[in-house]
Amino acid sequence: MSTFALMTAGAGQALAVGPAPSDPGAPAVQYAVADLGTLGGTNSSAAATDDDTVVGSSQTAGDAATHAFAYNRHTRTMTDLGTLGGTSSNAIAVDGPFVVGMSGLPDGAADHAFAYNLRKHRLTDLGTLGGTSINVTGLSGHTVVGSSSLAGDQVTHAFAYNLLTHTMTDLGTLAGPLGSSSATGISGSIVAGNSVPPGGPVTTEHGFAYNLDTRTMTDLGTLGGTFSTASAVSGHTVVGQSRTAGNAALHGYAYNLLTHARTDLGRSLMISQLVSGNTAVGGDSLLSSTFDLTTQAVVRIGPGNGVTEVSAIKGDLIVGNVFASNSFAFAFDMKTGAFTNLPALGGLNSTASQSSCSGIVVGKAALPPPGPFTANGPFHAAIWVTHTA
Repeated sequence: MSTFALMTAGAGQALAVGPAPSDPGAPAVQYAVADLGTLGGTNSSAAATDDDTVVGSSQTAGDAATHAFAYNRHTRTMTDLGTLGGTSSNAIAVDGPFVVGMSGLPDGAADHAFAYNLRKHRLTDLGTLGGTSINVTGLSGHTVVGSSSLAGDQVTHAFAYNLLTHTMTDLGTLAGPLGSSSATGISGSIVAGNSVPPGGPVTTEHGFAYNLDTRTMTDLGTLGGTFSTASAVSGHTVVGQSRTAGNAALHGYAYNLLTHARTDLGRSLMISQLVSGNTAVGGDSLLSSTFDLTTQAVVRIGPGNGVTEVSAIKGDLIVGNVFASNSFAFAFDMKTGAFTNLPALGGLNSTASQSSCSGIVVGKAALPPPGPFTANGPFHAAIWVTHTA
């Protein structure tokens, strides 16, 4: 069965009831799960956290709409962040007082990116680079990154938006003004993304890194083939995928912006690359692995019972989801090797979206089923906190 089919089944009724996979050789770890509730509707889901605040989206009363929310972990209150005049919105990232996401507009046109200031309770439309479409993909400090169409909607460029000065900067492309580019992530002053390369066809991309301090864009090149992408950045390391010489295979790679060294991560990390510090992570469409950029050691994540997909890495903690006979969120501690399935809220299934620096995991989890023939009730935004068993 495909990953998509497994995900779909896990979101409603389980395929089969059975014990979640575990790693009996790793230290025992338990996670306590908490229900964050909703904005009055049936379902909600958490997308990100910075320890103090959890953000995501929730159905409103009567399930009339879906709105972005911010949940304060200290006061245990959920705030409706509203919309830019449309019927729906969703939050994707939070850093200190700033929440960013996407929202519908009053005229029903393409969604716009928004920023919400939790201290001033102010929602701001980030606008565009002159076109009608925009997408936000990352937040670091007071800088938002994403991509926006230019006037005429013929090309799309990566942008960086300064939430303090309220200015949007066009990051350009590797191919000049007429090329297209998009930003995929940000770490400090470094933006990672993808662009049409110089002289390349519009269907070909190279990964890039843009330094907001020096205003320079670096072409990350390839592993010998014609194509590469950049999917994530941490510090001075960018990770992505690339075709090898002769376009023979698709591999993951890591690029060190200080040494300009490119490391081949192999086929086991050929998709969904992420990075934190000296550790890269990715998958091969079936299992996921870590790659130590210092020792080049590769370690499989989890017991391998089903399709394992990673959602996020932060410090020594990796979170993601296993799609087997049932779908489960998991947490993997790289220090101890502990692979732990994250419990639901009385139902069977759960999904992990992100973790924080302190090891808090957020996502969604199923409530108790309404009857004996289903495995799950509604899904609510959830938070998992660990303690040693």
